[in-house]
Amino acid sequence: MLIDIPGSGPGRYRSEPIGAISIDIFPRLDPDRNSIEILGKVSMSKVVGRTRPLPAMAPGPLLSEKLTRPFSRQASFPTSWLNLRLTPLRGDPHRQKMRLTGVKRRGQDGGSSTEADISCCACCACCALAMAEEEAKEVHVLFRVAYGTKWGQNLVLCGPNARGEASRGEPMHCRHQGEELLWETSLLIDATTCFRYTYAVVEEEKDVPPKWEGDTRTLELPKGIRGGARVLVHDVWMDNALPENLLHRAAFTRVLNKSRIQQCGGQRPESVQAKDGCVVLCLKVRDWKLEAGETMWATGCPQALGEWNHSRALPMKESEKDVWEVELLVPRSDFPVAYKYFVCNADGATTQLEDGPDRIASLEDATGTADSLECVVHDDFHFRHKEHWRGAGVALPIFSLRTNNSVGAGEFLDLKKVVDLANVAGLKLIQILPINDTQVYKTFWDSYPYCSLSVFALHPLYLNLDRLSPDLPRRIEEKINKARVELDQKDMDYVETMRVKLGIAREVFDLNGQDVLRSSGFKTFLETNAAWLVPYACFSFLRDLFGTSEHWNWGIASKPTPQLLDRLSSPTADYHPMIAFMYYLQYNLHLQLLEASHYAQEKGVVLKGDLPIGVDKRSVDTWMYPELFRMNASTGAPPDYFDANGQNWGFPTYNWEEMEKDGYAWWRARLECMSRYFQAYRIDHILGFFRIWEIPANCKTGLLGRFRPCLPIWQGELEQCGIWDFDRLTKPYIKKHIVDELFGNRSGEVILKYLEEAGSGMFVLRNAFAEECQIVESLTPRRGSPKWLTEEMEEDLKGLLSLRQNVVLLKDPEDSRRFYPRIGMLNTSTFQELEPWQQETLRRMYHEHFFEKQDDLWAKNAYKTLPALMDATDMLVCGEDLGMVPPCVPHVLHDLCLLGLRIQRMPDLPSQEFGDPSTYPYMTVCSPSCHDTTTLRGWWEEDEERRERFYRNFLEAKGDVPEECSPKIVRAILRQHFDSPSCWAIFALQDLLALSSTFNQRPALEETINDPTNPKHYWRFRFHIKVEDMLDTKQWLADLQSLSVASGRAKFSELSENLSECKSVDLYDPL
Repeated sequence: MLIDIPGSGPGRYRSEPIGAISIDIFPRLDPDRNSIEILGKVSMSKVVGRTRPLPAMAPGPLLSEKLTRPFSRQASFPTSWLNLRLTPLRGDPHRQKMRLTGVKRRGQDGGSSTEADISCCACCACCALAMAEEEAKEVHVLFRVAYGTKWGQNLVLCGPNARGEASRGEPMHCRHQGEELLWETSLLIDATTCFRYTYAVVEEEKDVPPKWEGDTRTLELPKGIRGGARVLVHDVWMDNALPENLLHRAAFTRVLNKSRIQQCGGQRPESVQAKDGCVVLCLKVRDWKLEAGETMWATGCPQALGEWNHSRALPMKESEKDVWEVELLVPRSDFPVAYKYFVCNADGATTQLEDGPDRIASLEDATGTADSLECVVHDDFHFRHKEHWRGAGVALPIFSLRTNNSVGAGEFLDLKKVVDLANVAGLKLIQILPINDTQVYKTFWDSYPYCSLSVFALHPLYLNLDRLSPDLPRRIEEKINKARVELDQKDMDYVETMRVKLGIAREVFDLNGQDVLRSSGFKTFLETNAAWLVPYACFSFLRDLFGTSEHWNWGIASKPTPQLLDRLSSPTADYHPMIAFMYYLQYNLHLQLLEASHYAQEKGVVLKGDLPIGVDKRSVDTWMYPELFRMNASTGAPPDYFDANGQNWGFPTYNWEEMEKDGYAWWRARLECMSRYFQAYRIDHILGFFRIWEIPANCKTGLLGRFRPCLPIWQGELEQCGIWDFDRLTKPYIKKHIVDELFGNRSGEVILKYLEEAGSGMFVLRNAFAEECQIVESLTPRRGSPKWLTEEMEEDLKGLLSLRQNVVLLKDPEDSRRFYPRIGMLNTSTFQELEPWQQETLRRMYHEHFFEKQDDLWAKNAYKTLPALMDATDMLVCGEDLGMVPPCVPHVLHDLCLLGLRIQRMPDLPSQEFGDPSTYPYMTVCSPSCHDTTTLRGWWEEDEERRERFYRNFLEAKGDVPEECSPKIVRAILRQHFDSPSCWAIFALQDLLALSSTFNQRPALEETINDPTNPKHYWRFRFHIKVEDMLDTKQWLADLQSLSVASGRAKFSELSENLSECKSVDLYDPL
């Protein structure tokens, strides 16, 4: 139809429909500006059309110039189903007719096309279209990436319009090329702008989250590319599992490689113009390992790349941080092109040529029409280094430090001296235990650092009193000095240290606290942290007011409404000074930890925190967010290396379904808070993010727990196998002979005291002793009880717990049709007295339940929860994956590029007694011990037979086996870990001190930090040597330097002090 453009005002004209396709033209003429704006609206019978504005023409003389310029390109109207194009007709010198062509995308009804002509007597409309296509300069881009999918998986390309949602991405199609599976899709994009995109793997199952690439890509095409050109983008999948991904986490970008932060990015490569017979080749590669002054170069077989001569190679530009690019013009006859990347230092010398086979760039596209390509882009992901980065670190509890300045316990500012020590020793990381406030009970129980009162608040134990004010009164200085001397004991006196520190801090607050609270720094701190700081302060006030942290017993204050928090935190309230004192403490703790963190960063030492798996039931977090926790259950661990009875930590389990609703906001806020101070963190009991060991509230041990989530054994399954007597399997099986075996000649007394007859020779526990909690509470001896009574009660306690745990199956309290095998049931007397056919059936179900049918469920759960944690910050993430490890765990950690843990005495293979550090995977942290085990010396001395097996078979030593772990033996074991392939080798400071015959004089068992078998263990270990004395012991530091440098985990040039001239022992001297 004919389209007329009126002299003024908007008009609407419609083309003849093309099947189900039509286009509306909306021309708007502005006579004053002599410009025209045209909008085209595409309509389809199935969907509502989308409107796309075309830019206005320039006014004045440019209009007449445009009228005479031949049309050389198409104007396109892309929609989600098809591409529509307006093309000038040949043979029409006045450009008064346009052809409308609709082309359905590939894969939609076989790619059919249709077209119709539109007559247009308004040449200015055609010119507007020409102007629009001149500005947009759209090109056809074929995106290609190789990825081996599994059944039910597909790839999508997600551009800016996808907004991070894989469901909105562009579907891709696959084809085989040799052994590779190539995924491809074509898009029409604007060559004048940056196109940001990423790939994702989507599953047919809707509840499985997509698997995203490691990073967002940026496609910026050469400036000289022509509109309508065809471009091939060949991408290498950014595999999250590759070790190179570790190098763009904060531990490297903010600390270890920080020398490059200020000098990278923002340089575009010199653009080249396409010519006949040539193709523009764009090469792109990432490297997070370059040092200051180093640059990336490209070399290869064609003349444009120097014909493999490094002196004629092409320098690359760092277009984005750690992303290097170069553009070159290559004759078509030179394809396929072989090339590689190499690194030069500031002097121009080649420092390393990348490893692996030559890279190849070819002109093949999806249809094989190589002649149509004008540009080929190769995004090769990462530079292939011959060796992975490796480093060493030290692990310690801050409270265990002893310095000239500390009062009763180590403090945040003491970390600065540890940083100095690490700098000399060649150690690049300091790992600490959790540092959150644990003041739940106001007793020594609060020394347990994994039992948080608040996951945000810092513990006042680590406060340095001298730094509270620059002008402390003399009487307060004298108090601090007196406390420093009196509390400088062999072990930490937690209760007295807390009393003294809080008392002195309150005195200082009463003197100058208001000045601090009026400062701009504090106001900023309060504004940033009010979401957790105000509830924490109110909770602490109510805890002290009621004398308990059991917030469910606080009456109307048990539910923290906004009104209640406002009322409690009101500055006009009489008790506001108590609230303000909590603010004051947290602000000073924040400043001191931040100072230590910044100091470590400046010195190139990573600070690694610890993320506890749980929070206390009596905590700020369960008070504020009860819906996030399952308060009727406890977190723990099944029987393992640490405790044959399992562990019950007393923490509530998580309501993951509720947490998922807001994208795990509580976890993200928690980690964002940690990232202010740390560049890496350890996930305590990472297995809990796959499945948690959930224990009923009426239990004290971990034996009657079960995994959540997990697939149950259904009642119908048992009935189909002929098992009907569920009481026999779920209730404690107690017979006279069993009681006799447990209690011997006291069995009659025990029966009268604790049991009742149930007929048929069976007994049941009396109501007062029916559950583990009742047994423990009734049989815990009072302080000062006679020894004989204590021993008798402990014997009764152990025996009654064994009777209560003598069951085969656990019934689900929320659904009586669901059952779970009791962990370790195969060794119980109740199982062993079943009929053989029943034993065989239940043995099969037991094995399936724990070792076969849960794996997919647990992996799916981890793929939901762990990425939420990892994406919350850029901190380096390590997981403590010790204990009863499901088969899926190594695969998930590998996929997520998450470091696991290896402890030599706890091998991951059941067939091994000791782990072999030389075989550890790179994506691990290795150590000879940890805070939950005895030290290296303690482990050596506690078991004579094991010591001999290790000495003969693993150290391959001859002669008599030493009873004590001498510095020579320590050195041999440490050397195994330093030399291991693991990314990090992290050592307990006690194990490093054991290198010195001066430092190893303390009894070995006194250096143990925690006893996991004791839920009320007193965490009070302190080093018997001050950090200042460690720094003065040059020979010990020289030995550490030798281990660090000889293993390749450090360089002498990186050390703050080179002690290589000190007399050092032969690291490889045989035992």
